[in-house]
Formats: sequence, C-alpha cells, structure tokens
Amino acid sequence: MSVMNEIEAPLVEAQREGAVLTVTMNRPAQFNALSEALMDALEAELRAAGADESLRVVVLAARGKAFCAGHDLREMRAEPGLDYYRTLFARCSQLMMTIQRMPQPVIARVQGVATAAGCQLVAMCDLAVAADTARFAVSGVNLGLFCSTPAVPLSRNVPRKQAFEMLVTGEFIDAATALERGLVNRVVPADALDAEIAALAASICNKPREAIAIGKDLFYRQAEMGIDGAYQLAGNTMACNMMEASALEGVQAFIDKRRPNWG
Repeated sequence: MSVMNEIEAPLVEAQREGAVLTVTMNRPAQFNALSEALMDALEAELRAAGADESLRVVVLAARGKAFCAGHDLREMRAEPGLDYYRTLFARCSQLMMTIQRMPQPVIARVQGVATAAGCQLVAMCDLAVAADTARFAVSGVNLGLFCSTPAVPLSRNVPRKQAFEMLVTGEFIDAATALERGLVNRVVPADALDAEIAALAASICNKPREAIAIGKDLFYRQAEMGIDGAYQLAGNTMACNMMEASALEGVQAFIDKRRPNWG
C-alpha cells in the first residue's frame, strides 16, 4: 500500500522481501520532513504491517541525503493556532506510539541526518542501525521551540544528562557518539548499511514470532512500572509464553539436544 500526493509521487514506498518489510519515506527534496500527509502515509503503512501476521520485521528507511529533518516547518507556520498545533503534535505522537505498539520489531535505517522529530523517530524505533556518516540532533531549541515530544523517547534511550544537553544546546552528535550513548545499536560504513540490517533482521526472523511479539509488548509496559509491578507482569507474561507451542518445542529441543522445529 502507498499513499500518493497531489502529483502522484508516493510519499511512502513499501517493499517486501520474505518476512521483512521496508517502509521508505520519499520526500528527499524536503529532507523527508514530516508533513501531515507523510505522517498519514506512514501511519497507514505501519498499521497495515502491524496487522500482517506473516511479517516478522519492519525496517523504516528514507530516500535522499537525510533520514528525516523533523516536522515540516513551512506547513506548521502556514496555519498558526493553538488548536492546530495541539492536533498536529497529537497526530505525531500517535504515529510514534504505533511503532511501539506493533508486534514486529521496527529497525530504523539511518543513512543521513536525523533532527528533531526525525531523531524522535530513531529513538522510537525498537532498533536502529546507522551509517557512520549519520548525524543526530534535537535542534528545535535553535528556533525557540524546545523539542518536548522528541524528549520523551530520547530520555528513554539516552542517559538523562546527555539527553538534556542535546535538548538545550540543539547541537549535533555523530554516529559514533549516538552509538556510545545508546541512541543506535550499530554503526557501519554506508555501503554496509543494508547488509548489517539484513543480518539483524534475519536473526530476529529466526526466532518464534509469538515470543518476539509477547516480548516487545512486555518490554515497554514493564519499563513504565515500579519494580514490583514489573516483576508481576513479567512473571505472568513468561507463564503465558511458556504455554505457546513454540516455547514448549524450544525447551524440549534443548532437552533433546537438537535444533527446535518451529516450522
């Protein structure tokens, strides 16, 4: 599925290879800025992917030099008004939460600059692989607009003082620093980006779909709880997971000293 703009150019392209779907933002001339139309297109693609039980991994990618430059500032400025801005940022937050609520792991393929809401996208993805030339910033403060919504996932990925420094200075960090701070999982040369993502996706696809989906849901829910509640939720989740056929087969295979037959 692709959502088209007025001149029939797809804002989002989706390409499937086996159980892996790559969803690509396609506004390269605008540095993949998150216009309302692009957010709607991404939301539609991701919701459809989340409902497809045959998909195991989703890769979020972008065309052009930039991964995503954040919100479309020209569009934002064209309709100033508190109600409009509240609706706009609520829509963006809904898109971000769609990524987290999908049963499949979502990998950000960061080939270029990711700023403001673009950096937010990277932080919201479950995993991120970046080219060594990629750069990251939450730079709204340079325009007088503190990146409040990007601060939500950033502060849940990056140590607090380092996240706050990025937010109050708006300064860029390079890919190596992003890796050191935990914003991305892996950094590779640009020409090795696709191979690295393919290897990561293959590793996930080799695991039972049910276990990954259950685990992703648990991972985020427990992170927002106190430790007692988190252990209660995790214990119940593991008990339910153990009743899945894939877990029973995996444990029996370990006992039998053979590879599990997950079909």
